[in-house]
Amino acid sequence: MSTISQNLKLTQSQNLVMTPQLQQAIKLLQLNNVELGELVEEELANNPLLEKDESQPEQGDSTHETQDEPQKEQGQDEIDAAFESSNTNDDFDPGSSMADIGAGGNSKFETADDSFENRMSDEKTLREHLLDQLHIEFNDNRDRLIGAMLIDQLDEAGYLRETPEILAQKLGCKIERIEKLLREMKGFDPTGIFARDLVECLALQLAEKNALDTPMNTLLDNLDMLGNHDLKGLAQKCSVNDTYLLEMIEEIKELNPKPAAEFDHLVVQTAIPDILMKRLPKNLGGGWRVELNSETLPRVLVNQQYYKEVAASTAKKEDKEYLSTQLQNASWLVKAMDQRAQTILKVGAEIVEQQDAFFNYGIEFLKPLKLSDIAEEIEMHESTVSRVTTNKYIGTPRGIFELKYFFSTALVSESGAAHSSEAIKARIKNLVDQESPKKILSDDKIVAILKEEGIDLARRTVAKYRESMHIGSSVARRKQKKHLIKD
Repeated sequence: MSTISQNLKLTQSQNLVMTPQLQQAIKLLQLNNVELGELVEEELANNPLLEKDESQPEQGDSTHETQDEPQKEQGQDEIDAAFESSNTNDDFDPGSSMADIGAGGNSKFETADDSFENRMSDEKTLREHLLDQLHIEFNDNRDRLIGAMLIDQLDEAGYLRETPEILAQKLGCKIERIEKLLREMKGFDPTGIFARDLVECLALQLAEKNALDTPMNTLLDNLDMLGNHDLKGLAQKCSVNDTYLLEMIEEIKELNPKPAAEFDHLVVQTAIPDILMKRLPKNLGGGWRVELNSETLPRVLVNQQYYKEVAASTAKKEDKEYLSTQLQNASWLVKAMDQRAQTILKVGAEIVEQQDAFFNYGIEFLKPLKLSDIAEEIEMHESTVSRVTTNKYIGTPRGIFELKYFFSTALVSESGAAHSSEAIKARIKNLVDQESPKKILSDDKIVAILKEEGIDLARRTVAKYRESMHIGSSVARRKQKKHLIKD
């Protein structure tokens, strides 16, 4: 006969407790300087012990020369542990109010549900939308780097005003490579993106509709006549009658002259660098100086004098606790921001060191690089490097680039799987081959299936891949497979 008994056992284990403050320190890494500035403004409004630091940073605090190692900040052991072990945060849900349990108190600064990160919009920007397509379309990291630069050159309408000649000069590559990439990227969604002007934008949209015939081309070349309401002269130019011209004009009116407009205010804007690099003169040994962008980097300090004055005249226990909490939060924020700056500077300097040939000689000398390579060199965790390089930009003599684009990365889905264009094409072909003759898959249905598998593609991208494999439309396949349906 079995018996049930209870026993008490004591065991020792060591692990990093992710308190809200440590979580906040890690989140600071993910913000760029502009986003950090918005967060700091909120904290300045909520914490009377914080104030802006208007003084200029010392040269050694915000710069790094590629031949030197940056000095580690003293008294930062706890924050260092959070930054260097930030992979433990991968299973933590920052949107959960359970994050505060066991934290020993809380404040507005640490409330997860009210955090800046959770209030940021989840809506995809035009830049993100185009980068997704860029990663799928191109496997070569040099092409991706050029493509990213082209995306960041778009204006608010979605036009690329910079000439290929200037872009090729900046990147140190052949103009033919820029032009080849542009031809392919003009096929991205939304249609008309990367056009050099209104005429080309409209032409790209008409071509997609198979409506770009000779009369329409002539109309586009004479849009000024349409603007002046010279319909009679325009009809003569296009060699069409008045009725046909009006139909052409109606077709033009249905087009989108500003492809980026559908993304509302979330259009591509010129990226603001978080880091700047400058060439050192030969008399100083050459190489590069990497520095934080002081124009966009917010700096705060704790007003200790104000704390002493208020604390001296405070008698109530709850007021003293409030002051103590605000002092602790203010001190933590200052330290975490300093550690963030040093970490970004350290990662940025190592990237510049590794990609020195690219900065000196051009895109053909871009070195294959992985996040783990940088992490190993600077003795930090790979997830920390990933956070630092995402959504952070470096201003270089060759242009402004996201730090992430110096790495040979593939498009990664939410599940963590990497997808190349060839792999996606194979998946589309497999779906078509296995479709039932009674249930032919439309391009929209293929888009939905791929999205469920973690591959987010535009419908026209699926159509382009399908056509490149000489697979007919759903209508054509339905006719072809009709004889396979058994009565």
